[in-house]
Amino acid sequence: MRAIVTVVGRDRVGIIAGVSALLAGHGANILDVTQTILDSYFTMMMLVDTSGCSLTFAELADALEKSGAQLNLSVRIQREDIFEAMHRI
Repeated sequence: MRAIVTVVGRDRVGIIAGVSALLAGHGANILDVTQTILDSYFTMMMLVDTSGCSLTFAELADALEKSGAQLNLSVRIQREDIFEAMHRI
């Protein structure tokens, strides 16, 4: 299954590395990524394939949220189909 990971927070060293390491550590593959810095705020969206993930989707979402809290970031994951439905005009 494909999913969208969003990351938002104050910019600092190691954000991409931290999120990527967590995903890779559980077998999720990053397919595409875009990131930018707006003033001092870091924003990133990743398209990931979770089909090889060692965690359930809910467990992965929880792990990302907890990791984000430790990094003082908002880190969320949504299934791609739900993300697209929410953003369809």
